[in-house]
Amino acid sequence: MADQFGHMPRGPRRIYKAAIWSLQGLRAAWLYESSFRFEVILLLVLGPLGLWLGQTPVEQVLLVGALLLVLVVELLNSAIEAVIERYGPEYHELAGRAKDMGSAAVFITLGNVVLCWVLILGPRLF
Repeated sequence: MADQFGHMPRGPRRIYKAAIWSLQGLRAAWLYESSFRFEVILLLVLGPLGLWLGQTPVEQVLLVGALLLVLVVELLNSAIEAVIERYGPEYHELAGRAKDMGSAAVFITLGNVVLCWVLILGPRLF
């Protein structure tokens, strides 16, 4: 955020401030978004499992990376929803469409997790 004169911090101070703002965003998502909490728990359970079951570093990255991507998309979806809610509770077609598209993005990303896990681990199970 800019100071009272509209100037952004520079150098290491900028990186420090960016880290603080990012942590505030993660905290807000954890406090106010139940789906984010569920997906973090999913990562905490399946992440170590993916590291253990992946036989190569590439498999491990795909198994865990797909889970991390879900968190990224969920954060973006939550940000879209927060901005829409900021403008009021009345229904607007464009607001509904934006929320639906954000939800669809999370859904597709979860499908990507299933696809990665099935394609990598499926042949070993069957």
